[in-house]
Amino acid sequence: MRATIPRDVYLKQLIDGRENGFIKVITGMRRCGKSTLLQVLFRDYLMKQNIPSDHIISIALDDRINQKLRNPDVLLAYIRQQVRDNQLYFILMDEIQMVDEFMDVLNSLLHIENVDVYVTGSNSHFLSNDIVTEFRDRSDEIHMYPFSFSEYYAAVGGDKQGAWKDYYTYGGLPHVLTLVGDKKKSDYLYNVYRKTYLTDIKERHEIKEHEFQELAKMLSSFIGSSCNPNKLTNTFKSKVNVDLSYPTVVKYISYLKDSFLIEEAERYDIKGRKYIGSLSKYYFCDLGVRNSILNFRQQEENHIMENVLYNELRMRGYNVDVGMVDVKRKIDGKSIRKQYEVDFVVNEGSDRYYIQSAFAMPNIEKERQEKTSFSFINDSFKKIIVVKDDIKTKRDEQGIVTIGLLDFLLNKDSLKL
Repeated sequence: MRATIPRDVYLKQLIDGRENGFIKVITGMRRCGKSTLLQVLFRDYLMKQNIPSDHIISIALDDRINQKLRNPDVLLAYIRQQVRDNQLYFILMDEIQMVDEFMDVLNSLLHIENVDVYVTGSNSHFLSNDIVTEFRDRSDEIHMYPFSFSEYYAAVGGDKQGAWKDYYTYGGLPHVLTLVGDKKKSDYLYNVYRKTYLTDIKERHEIKEHEFQELAKMLSSFIGSSCNPNKLTNTFKSKVNVDLSYPTVVKYISYLKDSFLIEEAERYDIKGRKYIGSLSKYYFCDLGVRNSILNFRQQEENHIMENVLYNELRMRGYNVDVGMVDVKRKIDGKSIRKQYEVDFVVNEGSDRYYIQSAFAMPNIEKERQEKTSFSFINDSFKKIIVVKDDIKTKRDEQGIVTIGLLDFLLNKDSLKL
C-alpha cells in the first residue's frame, strides 16, 4: 500500500488557521485529495498534538452510511451529542454541500464556543460564493489542486523526463499514482470524468449531455488559445453543426468552473492597467481529466506545458492573468497598432512577474520573438521565459531570466532566482 503523500502547503494553511474562530473551507475538484488532507494528514497532526481522539469528530457526508446526517437538524443534534465537555472539539466534515441548508448548520456551529470547524466541498457555486457572502470575515478558504509536478515527482522519483511525460498525460489526481499501466490510468480518468464530474453536473443542472460533452471537448482543444462564449457559439455552428445559444454556452462554462474542472484567465492590458473583457483563456485544473475528455488525442506538448505552468502558478497562490501590450508605431508615415501577448501576468500583493511559456527557442530569432513583448513593458517587475529544454538558468543584460521547465516546476522559489 502506497504511503500517504504529504501535502505540506495545504496542511500548513490548516494549521495556521487552527482555533482562529473561522470556519475553514477546503475547496477543490473531486478526487484531488481534500478528504485525505482533512481526515488523514490534518487528523494525524492533531493526534500528534495530543488532541484526544474523542475530541475529533470526523463525518464523511458523501458516505452512504452517513446519509441521515445530510439532514441539517439530525447533523446538528449528532454534533451536539458528541460535544460532552468544555474542552475544544475539532469538527471535520467532508462534502458539506451535500447537507440541506448547510449554511444554517455552519452558522449554528459558530455559536458553539468550544468547536473548531473544518469542511470540504467540491462545488464553488455552493461553497465559495455562498460562504464568502454569508460569513465574510468568518471563513478561510483553502483551495486545493491535484498534485503539482514537484509533489508528483517526490512520490514517483526516477527519470525526470519520464515522470514529466506521465504527468502531462495522466495528470495529478492522487489515485492515478496507485495504478500500474497506461490502460488502468486512462480507464480511471475516463470513468472519473463521466461517472463523477459529469454525473455531479447532471444532478445539479439541466443539461443536454451531448452538447455539454462537445463544449467540454472544444474547451479541451482550446487550452492556450484565446476564446469567448461568442467564438465558441460560432465554432459549434461551423464545426459541430449544432446551434448552441450564447446563454447556454455561458451556463455550461459556469458549470465546469463551479466544479473546479477549469479556470478562466482574463486578458489584462498591461500599459492601460485594465482588464479587456473580449477574450479569455481557459485552463484545466487537471491535465489527465482534460486528456480523457479528448480520449487522449490532441496532446500538443506546447499547449499542455502552458496549462501546467498556469496551474503551478495558481498552486503557489498567485493571481494569474493573460497579458496584452498595445503598441502604436509609425511606419512610412502611417500609424500602425499591434498587440503583443504576455502568456502570464502573475500577481500577489505588491509582487508581479511577467512570464512567457516558450516550448522551444532553437535560435536567436526565436529568442528575440519571445522577448519582444517584454521590450514594450516599461516597469521594473521581473520578466521570465520558461523553456521546455533542460538549460542552465541565465539572465540577459535586460534582466530577463530564461529557465528550463523542470527546474522551474521543481524549485518552489524559481520565481525569485
